[in-house]
Amino acid sequence: MSPTDPAPGRKSIPQVDFDLDDLDADEEKYLDFYRKVAVHEDMLVPLAEHHDGPHSYYVLFDRTTTWGHPGMPQVLAVHLQRDREKRTFSFEHAPLPLPAMAQSWLIHRGCPSDAIALAPLGPPPADEATRALELRLAGDGDHYAMGYSYTSDDPDDMVIVVALRALDERAPSPFRVVVEEVDTETWTHTLREGGFDTLGEALQWCDDRLAGEAGPLPPVRPAAAVSRPAGLPKAPAPRPPGRSR
Repeated sequence: MSPTDPAPGRKSIPQVDFDLDDLDADEEKYLDFYRKVAVHEDMLVPLAEHHDGPHSYYVLFDRTTTWGHPGMPQVLAVHLQRDREKRTFSFEHAPLPLPAMAQSWLIHRGCPSDAIALAPLGPPPADEATRALELRLAGDGDHYAMGYSYTSDDPDDMVIVVALRALDERAPSPFRVVVEEVDTETWTHTLREGGFDTLGEALQWCDDRLAGEAGPLPPVRPAAAVSRPAGLPKAPAPRPPGRSR
């Protein structure tokens, strides 16, 4: 079971509805959407969705991935744009490891940030640090590119590790690791972030964590203070770049 999969017997599992009836005038587009998204429609659980005129935005948990290639992302972001007059539609989609990253992907494609809140289906955040980091992931995810992720739904160690690279070369700790862990006893999850100077160090920590041998995540380095000649007024500090995807 994935961290985003509803606990057995706790909540009924909702169904996704892409509302594409009669929008099949472009047969090639319709088949492409079916092959890439809707082939397992009955196994897609909506964690969040928002509809605004012709646009629909979905954060979906794909229950089929647990039987596929180990480590694959289990969350799917989908943006649909319908054209009722032409009876067709266009779509974008992206598999992502964390729901907050799917929210970020949709927000940067026009979804209002306050309209794509997650449904209370999976284990809730265990603490305020988790909530705060998830908000940053959803809000400033365009500051980082994902380089690696691994999702483990081992019931004895449910964990997701994600390695990110800063798009701004001046960012402190240019490589980040975000790790989500589920406590199956309390049915809650935590999300934490660490900073690394090199991609190799970030990936090594991920490997160690998946093997159960990792030490604590190193802290993210703060932005270096810029020294100024004495006597000159100090300029206002710039807003630091986003620290997570």
